Amino acid sequence: MTATERPGGRASSGERIADWLDGRLGLHSLGRRYLRKVFPDHWSFLLGEICLYSFVVLVLTGVYLTLFFHPSMNEVVYHGSYVPLNGVRMSEAYASTLDISFDVRGGLLIRQIHHWAALIFLAAMLTHMMRHFFTGSFRKPREVNWVFGWTLLLLGMFEGLFGYSLPDDLLSGTGLRFVNGALLATPVVGTYLSFFLFGGEFPGQDIVARFYSLHVLLIPGIMAALVVAHLILVVYHKHTQFAGPGRTERNVVGTPFMPVYLAKAGGFFFLVFGVLALVAAVATVNPVWSYGPYRADQVSTGAQPDWYLGFAEGLVRVMPGWEITLGGHTLVLGVLIPVLVFPLLLVALGVHPFVEAWITGDRREHHLLDRPRNRPVRTAIGAAWISLYLILLAGGGNDIVATRFHLSINAVTWTVRISVLVVPVVVFVVTRRICLGLQARDRALVAHGRATGVVRRLPHGEYVEVHRPLRPAELHTLTEHERRPRATGTSDDRDLQTADPQAAVGGARVTARHDETQS
Repeated sequence: MTATERPGGRASSGERIADWLDGRLGLHSLGRRYLRKVFPDHWSFLLGEICLYSFVVLVLTGVYLTLFFHPSMNEVVYHGSYVPLNGVRMSEAYASTLDISFDVRGGLLIRQIHHWAALIFLAAMLTHMMRHFFTGSFRKPREVNWVFGWTLLLLGMFEGLFGYSLPDDLLSGTGLRFVNGALLATPVVGTYLSFFLFGGEFPGQDIVARFYSLHVLLIPGIMAALVVAHLILVVYHKHTQFAGPGRTERNVVGTPFMPVYLAKAGGFFFLVFGVLALVAAVATVNPVWSYGPYRADQVSTGAQPDWYLGFAEGLVRVMPGWEITLGGHTLVLGVLIPVLVFPLLLVALGVHPFVEAWITGDRREHHLLDRPRNRPVRTAIGAAWISLYLILLAGGGNDIVATRFHLSINAVTWTVRISVLVVPVVVFVVTRRICLGLQARDRALVAHGRATGVVRRLPHGEYVEVHRPLRPAELHTLTEHERRPRATGTSDDRDLQTADPQAAVGGARVTARHDETQS
């Protein structure tokens, strides 16, 4: 019965509007289906929320900064609150960044929140992807969502580079010189690419305006569309969950989106925003006034990119300065090879779901997550990839490492070169052996139970340690991967909400059952 059909009185205006919309858009049916969508409870799922909330903070603070930033490389003479740079010629972009930092009310705090949010956004996104990788949640039917997340990570890296370059300070200009060198190392078309990007010979007059358009319009728009598509697929495919009693490939055990999960998500958003604001208030990041305006004949000391691109610089720093001449063209292999390896490292991460499915021949749908120890090869590959990433990140700061620890920079560079070839292999072997060892320990626990430390003497004189049998829930978790039923058919994702036998008072915890039909 609708509100307008209710006997004994006229419906309120809000009810009439709701009835009108429901009759034409079906909002009631959609709400009944999706507002009660079930989300499982596990701390690792919060990593994705940190990504989302950091992105929201980036958009909000970015909108504020666009009101005061001037994306122009026209030179002006600075006269502002920062006395040490008064009378210095600089670009309008750099001058407006100084104004935001020292003259706009709250400008420096917003700048720092924006920068810290970018750093945490990418850190949370990489950690979130690693959680998906190690637990196998990228498998069918979520391969497309994995690609969306991987694309967001890639776009986030370049979005950070473009935003990092906008102030036109000496540090960001040094980073652009690195980009220009990578373009010039491209065979045959390198010079054309450089002139096209910078609008002439480096540094040109158009780079800040071009990066500004990409940073505030094109890439954020693409990222926002990908975030929406990513969330839609999460809802459509239903959420993955760790194995446990009552959890199968055809249900989800957790809390409904409305009102329990929504309340938690709202509180967590303000928690993330508050932590970002606190960090921005007490920890200075990118103090552009200390670097000064960019000059093509100067290089800042100890120049370091943000952490997410440090491994790209590490590739260049540890690569020997090789050059060859081929067909009348000089190939700078010391830069060209790192430029080629940089995307390959990221592509290897992006295509892994398809490669794993091809090698294993696994075409089944998976809605229960793996324990990393039960997939030793995949876990070892992920650990090796992370070790290579961290080694190259350290290589990108070889001068800082050598200076701080009073070491020879050549010794640091050669250590990184050797580590790039040796450490990932060692990490792969050791991680795989650890996983196999943990599997053996799990099998022993299942077979014999948990040791109690109590020693008992048997009637014939033998001493044995007493073992306590595992609880049914522990046995289920340790053995579920060995007896997981093979999925047949395809899920149509139609949820029938039923109360969980262990539900809290008020129905806060429910189980969503997903009926499967033969295709």
